[in-house]
Amino acid sequence: MGKATIGDVAARAGVSKSTVSQFLNKRYQHMGQETRIKIEEAIEALDYRPNVLARGLKQKRTGAVGVIVANIMHRLSTEICRGIEDYCQEQNVNVILCNSDEDGEKEKKYAEMLQAKQVDGIILLPTGKNGALYESLAGQGYPILFMDRRVDNVKADTIVVNNREAVTQAVKHLASLGHRSIALATGPLTISTRTERTEGFRTAMSMLGLDYGSCNIINVEISSLKDRLRKRFEGQEPPTALIAGNDLVLLEALAFVKEQGLRVPEDLALVAFDNIPFAHLLTPTLTTINQPSLEMGRKAAERLITRIRSEEAPEAAEFVFECELAVRESSGQAR
Repeated sequence: MGKATIGDVAARAGVSKSTVSQFLNKRYQHMGQETRIKIEEAIEALDYRPNVLARGLKQKRTGAVGVIVANIMHRLSTEICRGIEDYCQEQNVNVILCNSDEDGEKEKKYAEMLQAKQVDGIILLPTGKNGALYESLAGQGYPILFMDRRVDNVKADTIVVNNREAVTQAVKHLASLGHRSIALATGPLTISTRTERTEGFRTAMSMLGLDYGSCNIINVEISSLKDRLRKRFEGQEPPTALIAGNDLVLLEALAFVKEQGLRVPEDLALVAFDNIPFAHLLTPTLTTINQPSLEMGRKAAERLITRIRSEEAPEAAEFVFECELAVRESSGQAR
């Protein structure tokens, strides 16, 4: 017996080929439960395997999307990718994952490779170093979504967190415990997340009447962070609290604390952005600013797939998620 066709399935189930096609594409809106069961039984009995390539050519889709992550080492990026992959699997969509490593050239090569493979769309955690590329993708009407980081002057779906409000809550928390000299450490201000967190820090400190000065805002490469912290703590009125801008900044800050023999929270209170998986296992336990990364990833995949499958693509929109301050021991008690 030759390989079963969609016509064979339709004949055995007593339905049209278009109904079987709707079933295979998970379009069940106008399909009764009895019809679905008949088609399922026919597929199983005939051992029918859809021709994915032929379906893709007919629909002008490949059933795959690309994800370009700026740095897979960030826990946030890993969790976002998990959320994307979970939703895509539910929708029978394959995911090709690329890591640009914050390298603009790698990011560009990956974007070109994914387009050459004719993926149906791309979710991008952008390096911020390829403005022309972003504009070109969006300008072509190609399904693209920016995740975690905003890209100015490019009209495309974007999913971010409310960075300014998240930092404000952290500053208020530390100030309520009596801290007056609070510092913020992030990477260089080359992407929107760091810029927004720094702006939010300045605004919150000013609102509370606290003097932050330029020395308490540290925006440097990870490799230079410990040296900058050392110089700051050797200066006048060293900070009594530090907000780490992400998980990699936190690791450097913890290494600095250990090298200097500082006590947390007695000598330095600590608050860290990102979903630190070991936060509750540290001694003391770590106060964190948690981001709903899995939900963000699922939303990104849902939005991109909706755009891919829609005959009339929805208007580009921005979706802003709120963070949660999880207070633990590292921020200390009232001073």
